[in-house]
Amino acid sequence: MLSLTCKTAIKAVIYLASGFERGQKSSIKEIATDINASEHTVGKMLQTLVKEGVINSSKGPTGGFFITTKQKNQPIIHIVHAIDGKEIFNECGLGLSKCSATHPCPMHNDYKEIRDAFKLMCQQKKVSDLCETINGGFTYLMG
Repeated sequence: MLSLTCKTAIKAVIYLASGFERGQKSSIKEIATDINASEHTVGKMLQTLVKEGVINSSKGPTGGFFITTKQKNQPIIHIVHAIDGKEIFNECGLGLSKCSATHPCPMHNDYKEIRDAFKLMCQQKKVSDLCETINGGFTYLMG
């Protein structure tokens, strides 16, 4: 359902949030290395997240990407909307352009149920919820 770029964006934001308490700012290279992603992809994606207000950046020798308290408490859906757009939760599971309740694809009803549950999770889960398990050593961003 989510693009690879969106999954990478979620990992990057969780990574930044997990360094929040230390006031950490991170470079593209650090983030890409620590989440096992391409620097090129991470660089472009981070710029989009800054433009959409999901994260911040500062320039100069002490610059880098970082997250504020408000951003740490935002729901994951903000990241999804910034990268994949708002229509991601209305798309057909088979990619048909005219799939609907009145003109369904063979997977429509089952996929809609899963898609709606995933959307609800993204609305309810905050970045802070996900970084707590990282900082506690219970979950990981690389596998």
